[in-house]
Amino acid sequence: MALGAYVLLGVLVCLNYWGDVQGRVSSHLPTDHSWFEWLFAHGAYSVRHLENPLFTMRQNAPLGVNMMANTSLLGVTLPLAPLTMLLGPQVMYALYLGGALAATAATSYWVLSRHLVRSRAAAFVGGAFLGFAPGIVHHANGQPNFVSNFLLPLIVSRVLRLREPGRWRRNGVALGLLVAYQIFINEEMLLLTALACLVVVVAYAVQRPAATRAAAGTFIAALGLAGGVALLLTAYPVWFQFNGPQSYRGLQGGVFHNWGEDLAAFVTFPRDTLAGDPAVEQTIGLTEQNSWFGWPLVLVAVAAVVLLVRRSLAVRITALLMVLFTLAALGPRIRLGGEETTVNGPWHYIPDDLPLVEMMMPTRLTLVVAAAVGVLLALAWDALTPATRPVTAHVPAQRTGEPETAEPASTTAGAARTTATARRWLRPVGYAAIALALLPLIPRPLPAQPVEPPPHFVTAGGWRPYVPAGRTLVPVPIPSNVHGLPTLRWSVLTGQEFPIPAGYFIGPNEKGEGVFGAPNRPTSTLIYSTMDSGTVPALTEENRRQAVEDLRWWRASVVVLGAQPKEAVLRELMTGLLGQPQRVDDVWLWDVRPLVD
Repeated sequence: MALGAYVLLGVLVCLNYWGDVQGRVSSHLPTDHSWFEWLFAHGAYSVRHLENPLFTMRQNAPLGVNMMANTSLLGVTLPLAPLTMLLGPQVMYALYLGGALAATAATSYWVLSRHLVRSRAAAFVGGAFLGFAPGIVHHANGQPNFVSNFLLPLIVSRVLRLREPGRWRRNGVALGLLVAYQIFINEEMLLLTALACLVVVVAYAVQRPAATRAAAGTFIAALGLAGGVALLLTAYPVWFQFNGPQSYRGLQGGVFHNWGEDLAAFVTFPRDTLAGDPAVEQTIGLTEQNSWFGWPLVLVAVAAVVLLVRRSLAVRITALLMVLFTLAALGPRIRLGGEETTVNGPWHYIPDDLPLVEMMMPTRLTLVVAAAVGVLLALAWDALTPATRPVTAHVPAQRTGEPETAEPASTTAGAARTTATARRWLRPVGYAAIALALLPLIPRPLPAQPVEPPPHFVTAGGWRPYVPAGRTLVPVPIPSNVHGLPTLRWSVLTGQEFPIPAGYFIGPNEKGEGVFGAPNRPTSTLIYSTMDSGTVPALTEENRRQAVEDLRWWRASVVVLGAQPKEAVLRELMTGLLGQPQRVDDVWLWDVRPLVD
């Protein structure tokens, strides 16, 4: 029943896409949505052609794209390549997005129910929040890598089990395999999880020094084995990420370091929930909605900590996680209600080029806070639930949520488990408080918008006679992180059978810093400025000479313009640069091979 409920929630979140899965993209992040569709096509292309998936020449011709240096989701797109070939990248995107949300909730439920709480209802509540937390649903708007967290609960569980005597080899190998796989899904979420695990382990060691000393040798041996396994499996891909072709060092200007979480966001309802309001994005939602718990949930979380912190080790560690990562997420300057204050935040003192964190956004540290809140909700619900069977029948000895006292069976981790008649009223009140705090956060279907359909010339393969091997098709407008979203999808919908110039990715600039997209060529700049102004500038012979030079750089064989709102002005521009086009099927086509050969 729990898994079925999670699947239904996943379907609900993606409902607007299924209305026209071939012709809709995210209204919030249409470029990212199209990029991840392209990634599914890349996985299928790599498997079909047996090419190195760590690099591709299908975008940014003639330089290519380092896929390890981008959010490539290879751990998903490669194993799902057969389904992508069968169903198409658009269907796979929507299918996987809902499935990843449900899978994260499911693995969270599994870990909570077997290692932390006795009540399956408590595990269900915690799992639902961990899989569909407001910040996670926000990232579902075009960023499935941030909802692909189904391995993270298993990684955390395995870290906490490294101290099991006699099982250090098995636990170490298992953790190493999980970490290696997660590297090919989302390295940033793995880093956040590692930081959270570090806090958990240190906090446990401080509060349980004797147990820590007894288990330290086993834990360290297992951790070393895990690191060795992960390194063995990922050494070359990680080297390729930082040293392979088209790799880079940090993002230009450390732009993401300014993205701190607004204090008001913690008590605000997120847009894509029952209580959310899209208008809030115009004030405090201009970066990302990673916390956005709403004031009822914040009050419930505070009350749960106050009532349980003295009795439960797990609650104390969870509370510490929430406090530390909330503070760390505030960025270089404290923001309140959309306004930047003069008070420095923690990231003011962190260099922009610090290794490992040079590309992190402070606001995303609140995703750890969201995970801690999910665990706290499970612990609070469990504390309200009367014990129905002996602790030893279900709770393993290493359970971090066990009560501080040595009382058996009838006692639990929370004060609400007392059998005193005078306090029985606390149970229904507690259940109601948790339910009412979560009710406004039930997700709504993600907003979707139509995208311009591709030309029949492209989808039917009319381009094939014009694009020989080793040459590119140049779509107009040329894809970038600002323009050319529909033309990037031409590559997606043809299975990446022809390479394109530029595109939507992160690559190096002339200084080796990461920038979005390829540096503009004079002709692409001219195309973008014409689109923005709606008028064709006076063209010179230098413009025409540069257009030919750019086409040679791109190894172009044909330039194609399909139907779109700026079609007339773009046709006038390209005609002025390249001469009269041909009308082939439903596109305007310039065969430029005589110009560039």
